[in-house]
Amino acid sequence: MIDDVDAFVTTLRAGELFERGARLIVTRSPGRLDVMGGIADYSGSLVLQYPIAEATFAAIELIDKPVIEVTSIGRKPYVMPLESIAPGGEPLSYADARSPFAQNGEHHWAAYAIGVFVVLMRERGVSFSRGCRIVISSNVPEGKGISSSAALETAVMQAVASAFQIPLQPQAMALLCQKAENLVAGAPCGVMDQMTCMCGEKDALLALLCQPAELQPAVRVPEDLSVWGIDSGERHAVSGSDYASVRAGAFMGYRILAGTDARWQGYLANITVEEFEREHVRRLPEEMSGAEFLSRYSHTTDTVTTVDPGRTYRIRQPASHPVYEHHRVNMFRSLLTAAPGEERRKELGQLMYQSHEGYSACGLGSRGTDLIVDLVRREGSGNGLYGARITGGGSGGTVVILARSDAGEAIVRVAERYAEATGHRPYIFQGSSSGAAGFGSRATIV
Repeated sequence: MIDDVDAFVTTLRAGELFERGARLIVTRSPGRLDVMGGIADYSGSLVLQYPIAEATFAAIELIDKPVIEVTSIGRKPYVMPLESIAPGGEPLSYADARSPFAQNGEHHWAAYAIGVFVVLMRERGVSFSRGCRIVISSNVPEGKGISSSAALETAVMQAVASAFQIPLQPQAMALLCQKAENLVAGAPCGVMDQMTCMCGEKDALLALLCQPAELQPAVRVPEDLSVWGIDSGERHAVSGSDYASVRAGAFMGYRILAGTDARWQGYLANITVEEFEREHVRRLPEEMSGAEFLSRYSHTTDTVTTVDPGRTYRIRQPASHPVYEHHRVNMFRSLLTAAPGEERRKELGQLMYQSHEGYSACGLGSRGTDLIVDLVRREGSGNGLYGARITGGGSGGTVVILARSDAGEAIVRVAERYAEATGHRPYIFQGSSSGAAGFGSRATIV
């Protein structure tokens, strides 16, 4: 077993969270660093994602009691009768499944686990004749933009599928987890997080064309380079208003450009930079009220995006970002697989800086992440630091850094200078591990 899984099992035994002799299935799912692509995922971009060493763990025991008991170490347990999820044998609608968690912030974390059962019932027709007890532990910090929620969902999904012997392919499990987050937890995320946490490979970038979820060959990180992360201490959430409004602005922009036909197969990323600049950018307003948009266009093409008639949305920049980002990510992948050299590394870094600037232009930057990026720039390529950008949905969280493999001292200097400037001593992410599918499941007795 991986050392951190052994430590998790030891915690289960010491905490008496299961009865002595209980037979468990244990799973493990990592968080991720969003190297390139980020918020362009829901617009069909190619994204490159790095599974990190930190992970979420789930242990499941089948029980004869008809309930789902979910415990996250350090939180109060959440218990839901199976009858409450499928009254009369019919699974709840997503709106009804979401409602109790939306009303109770204390137990909102449990929506990510209960959502797994709801989507399996609704999307795959699974019925659960037995209950289960699930215990979750995680060293993926929350609110850092590194997919703590997706790590939880995929660890639970892998555990439930293994324990109940539900035959599912990894990609299918990731897509179901996205539905759980969108429709039960109520967070309008794209699919890159769940795909990375489930399907990522150690020391490689998961390459995913989000149309909607086409896995492409993983991109190995060259031996002369490393991927790092530095936590800004500023909390990020994809359920936040900034992320939601930028996402809405992108889909509003697509609706304005494409109308109701199937141009560009439904994705802004399919517009080339040349075509966008020549024909389309001038058609996009800088901003538009939700009321005006709804009166003129009725709706967006995104089922999890809500346009509020009482808000004003930025349109041009959120719709422009995925067009340019898709182009940047493709260039980044090509450079990463090209012949090694200092100029190549500098070009990779510049693409990351441009991506970060795109986030800021969308309104998804933050003082902390901007400062870390600036500190990386000051260290520069001479000290082995080539590029940096905000990771995940923006507005705080973590900065991902591309650096020479021997640049650990420069990374530490950046973290120390950030601590001096802000009073927050940041966590440094280093290392990689396989996704939930690569780990699989382990049977154990406590």
